[in-house]
Amino acid sequence: MKTKEQILETNVKQKEFYNHKKKNFATRIWSSIREKTLKKIRKNIGILDESYALHKQWFGDLSQKKVLDLGCYAGNSLSMHLARNAKQYIGVDLSDVAIEKLNQRLVEIPTAQALAVDFLSDEFEEKDFDIIYAYGVLHHFPNVDVLIAKLQEKLAPEGVVISYDPLETSLPIKLIRMLYRPFQSDAAWEWPFTRKTFYKYDKAFQIEERRGLLGKSKWFFLLGFLPMSEEKRLEIGKRWHRNDWELSATSTSRLFSCMHVTMLMRKRN
Repeated sequence: MKTKEQILETNVKQKEFYNHKKKNFATRIWSSIREKTLKKIRKNIGILDESYALHKQWFGDLSQKKVLDLGCYAGNSLSMHLARNAKQYIGVDLSDVAIEKLNQRLVEIPTAQALAVDFLSDEFEEKDFDIIYAYGVLHHFPNVDVLIAKLQEKLAPEGVVISYDPLETSLPIKLIRMLYRPFQSDAAWEWPFTRKTFYKYDKAFQIEERRGLLGKSKWFFLLGFLPMSEEKRLEIGKRWHRNDWELSATSTSRLFSCMHVTMLMRKRN
């Protein structure tokens, strides 16, 4: 298990990677599958829109909240929603290139700023956040215990973490990742959640709500090989997604069949 100091060293390499995005062939192939296939599935059957809507619901009234957008890169639509509506918004990312772009977008919002800093480092002194928003970020930390301790340190009493991360709990996906990982150029900071990881968060925080995504619906692309109309294909895909979405909220076995998980986690007193 890597120590905090070892993670900080690894993050120097991670910063360089995201500043220049030098991916080897295997990583480019996986990125293409993830962006073109999985993202297309999520968009076509409404997963992306529903996830963003749920996150906005979890944010609630932001007018009196101090928000950390952790690992924000150059920001997305929800980053700007947080920046415009929060009492105070701070976006943090390793990439100074991305943070420069985000600061350009934030220039007319006096209560918002973005910092190129390592969240784990002593250089980042801000704390007492009501919300830590971590979209596709928590799985970049190899030592879950170190990360959880830092999250708890930075949260205000009753503060929440809102996360979205990949799972490595479905057997087909685990096998694919095992074959791919030896060739992955960003393997040192890519650690999809295992069952053990999930239970560590469950123990450390009060998970008030969770949703699994791309469980049965991850096989949506196979419908493209069957003789059916696009309308029928989308109808089936949306039904599969709805089953994943509803059942994963209470069924751990259904959650672990999914490729992604999003969670609302509250700091325990």
